[in-house]
Amino acid sequence: MKIGQLAKRTECQVETIRYWEKEGLIPAPYRSEGNYRIYNDQHLSRILFIRNCRSLDMSLHEIRTLLALKDQPSESCHDINDLVDSHIEHVVKRIQALTSLEQDLRSLRQRCETESDIEHCGILEGLSSEKPHTEPDTDTHISGLHGH
Repeated sequence: MKIGQLAKRTECQVETIRYWEKEGLIPAPYRSEGNYRIYNDQHLSRILFIRNCRSLDMSLHEIRTLLALKDQPSESCHDINDLVDSHIEHVVKRIQALTSLEQDLRSLRQRCETESDIEHCGILEGLSSEKPHTEPDTDTHISGLHGH
């Protein structure tokens, strides 16, 4: 099948498929005489696997690791369990950071319970204060697993 057909069957953008191919997540397809990429069921299966991983917010590094492990079917799945456990820890940290962010936003919103003119807006005053409510979480991924 051509890339457009593969994209339609996997509900994935053509550009994404090309990117994953460039990143080595899917093998290079056969090229027709007209230089069209020709994909097969192996490509389809691999793209669906990658999409499922991405829907779980896994990084390309994690996906690459899982694909390499998947290609060794007789090995122990210990490394896969460890990877998923680490990803769960990452998700828990993100949930905690988002909960803290929600609390900060609610606190900020309470500074302006009644509407007034912009000059006296409690939200703008709060955002202009010297100290941020909480430090922004710039590391939203676990070191080493998510490309940091």
